[in-house]
Amino acid sequence: MSTLVLLLPDFALILLGVGLRRYAGFSEAFWSGLEKLVYFVLFPALLFQALARATLDPATALPLLGCGLAVMLAGLLLGWVAKPFMGLTPIAFASRLQCAYRFNTYIGIAVAGTVHGPAGIAVMGALCGAMVPFANVAAVSALARHGDSRLILELARNPLILATLAGLAFNLGGYVLPQPVGHFLGRLAEASISLGLLAVGAALHWGRTEGHALGSAWIVAVRLLILPALAWWLAPLLGLTGVARDIAVLFAALPSASSAYILAVRMGGDGVGVAWLVSATTLGSMLTLSLWLYLLRL
Repeated sequence: MSTLVLLLPDFALILLGVGLRRYAGFSEAFWSGLEKLVYFVLFPALLFQALARATLDPATALPLLGCGLAVMLAGLLLGWVAKPFMGLTPIAFASRLQCAYRFNTYIGIAVAGTVHGPAGIAVMGALCGAMVPFANVAAVSALARHGDSRLILELARNPLILATLAGLAFNLGGYVLPQPVGHFLGRLAEASISLGLLAVGAALHWGRTEGHALGSAWIVAVRLLILPALAWWLAPLLGLTGVARDIAVLFAALPSASSAYILAVRMGGDGVGVAWLVSATTLGSMLTLSLWLYLLRL
């Protein structure tokens, strides 16, 4: 119960986003603008500030990235297991497969900050930023032909990747943020988490989906239970302890990314099915993230 209470403010913001989207009368243009503001301005500022100020440990970073890659690869492979009994067309299955390994960065940063403060934000930000290119490559490759030039362009201008690289370069270069700049970025960072979680809630919606329910249930179980169990087992083997171990497990336990729905719709896939999985994993993670936090004794 104590871990559930710890996460309650973050998930209350998500539920508030659900209510505001449905009952407050804000237009679609408002929510679209909010998502762009968070994605292109506020979250990059948060990532840059956290990484620019963080104390980086290369001995921990490499095993952590290895654990993150192993978790994502396991999600991809375990998701394929569901293909024979999902009853979907190839492109519909490829659309939903994303939900087995793509992760919600907004929730990850919020939870990491709640349990470990600035250090948790920096570690989770670096891990998510490093994993974004791999997630995008896997998702786009499954939905389109290999070698699509749009993928390279999309990765090259992804604001989360650019902010992560810039923050790491600033830190490793030994630079220090001037106080006014630090305060400016701090104001943007403070707004990013709250508005990001509201946007997550606003993006949740349900619909009648095709295929068999068992396949979708398997994807949810992989995302929320099997992958964090894998990280729980793998992290100590890679020498991860303390904050790094906790972030590795929490990263593996994150719900599916809302961007999976956007990509599926943009590329002619099963947007409704992806929306259902994103919504199910987000709401389910209210309980499962509390479980993993309890097991980590946070």
